[in-house]
Amino acid sequence: MLEPKVWQLTAGSAVFGLVLAAGAVAMAGPWDTGQRKAERDWAAAQSRTGGAHHPGGGVREPAPAPSAAGVLAELGAPVESLSAPADLPADLRETLGPLLGSPDLGPAPAASVVDVATGEQVFGQRADRPMTPASTIKIATAVAALSALGPDHRIATTVVTADDKGKGDGKADDDKAEDKSDESDERDERDESPTEITLVGGGDATLDRKSLRALAHDTARALRDRGVHRVTVRFDVSLYSGPREHPIGPNDNIAPVTALMTGQGRLDDSARDSFGGPAPRSGDPAGDAADVFVDLLREGGVRTTKPPALGTAPKDADRLAVTRSRPVSALVERMLTNSDNDIGESLVRQVAIDTGRPASFAGAQQAVQAELKKLKLPVDGALLRDGSGLNRHDRITTGLLTALLARAADPGRPELRAVLTGLPVAGFSGTLQGRYTDGDAITGSGLIRAKTGTLTGVNSLAGTVVGPGGRLLAFAFLAEEAPAPDTAQRALDHLSAELAS
Repeated sequence: MLEPKVWQLTAGSAVFGLVLAAGAVAMAGPWDTGQRKAERDWAAAQSRTGGAHHPGGGVREPAPAPSAAGVLAELGAPVESLSAPADLPADLRETLGPLLGSPDLGPAPAASVVDVATGEQVFGQRADRPMTPASTIKIATAVAALSALGPDHRIATTVVTADDKGKGDGKADDDKAEDKSDESDERDERDESPTEITLVGGGDATLDRKSLRALAHDTARALRDRGVHRVTVRFDVSLYSGPREHPIGPNDNIAPVTALMTGQGRLDDSARDSFGGPAPRSGDPAGDAADVFVDLLREGGVRTTKPPALGTAPKDADRLAVTRSRPVSALVERMLTNSDNDIGESLVRQVAIDTGRPASFAGAQQAVQAELKKLKLPVDGALLRDGSGLNRHDRITTGLLTALLARAADPGRPELRAVLTGLPVAGFSGTLQGRYTDGDAITGSGLIRAKTGTLTGVNSLAGTVVGPGGRLLAFAFLAEEAPAPDTAQRALDHLSAELAS
């Protein structure tokens, strides 16, 4: 993971970088008064009520980003320029070739640069060679998820019961209380057999305590409406199959892959503020989430008879309450900006479920590759063994990475645009916040949006940049057997910065 750095630029250069970054983003994806489309749609959705959520729940909307309408209007490229020939250096090989020969990138790095408007590869070196992509594989995860599920799809976590006790009796528990003395109420509650309810995991890797509290309180309200005061709680994780552990084994970069978790199974305070980055993880995130749910259920006035137990929800169960994730477009942006491994594994399983395949590592691999093939992308030689890129046996080509980015920018594919808006901005956000600070790469600060990738000996970078003449370029660089991550990252930053100069 990146080490945070504090960098300084003069006020003038900082403003210049921000302005040009806004121009690049305007060409790359949907913004509305400076706010990402996925964030705007999510904020709007929170003002509505429905399902098991009730008014007064108090989900606070994120504050809108400062308006950038004027900046975007000034830097917006004329539509006619998008069909004009690219104004690029006469021979990118003379520019990029020596940089790719740096020993900091290992013995045989691969590269691809594509003019997004035409789809033409304007530079390539080993562009059809499958290599370990590390976290740049998340670009493939993002495209497959948005294509299969749609940008507005949200992942549900539900509570169900097969016990129809109190259902349809037309009498709320408050009404019953008026018909009985306090003594008879206590006797009835002692004699009442507990209702069994099941917390059903839907695969939302972003489920947090706030959402779980809302779900528990909605459940408690629904139970009270049925005259139920005591329950037995089970939790269902049967949506996923296959191994829970990622092939890398227990690791601070990812929790066990399960259909139910809260705070991504993090055991420190990082779950309270943001996601992304390494942290100690629980060995049983589903069981921990169920324990939290039970505690929150008690806050809502419902007693439980024993600790929650693993189980499977009955097929004929009634839904008591539901909470939903943010839209897939927002999940994609968060995954790419923070390089969130848990979201990556969640999204590929959602693709598998949507296409009728097992929600496992193997099923997800089949589903994602099939979805990319449907999009007519060059998947020959690709092995997408996970959704996060932590698997060293993943294989992808730089040609496929640039094709993915170009497809996400296709005007005919607006549902894919969150792939571009989710990419970190060089020197400003996510995993690129502390990069592009030295003399060779600083010209790319604020201009480049790219996904990073880092494993031991593997470094990668893939994204977009507005090149000379206002052309939007997609680029991808993959390096294996790199001697040191810091020097490899600087070499990759320099390579991409050359495209902006």
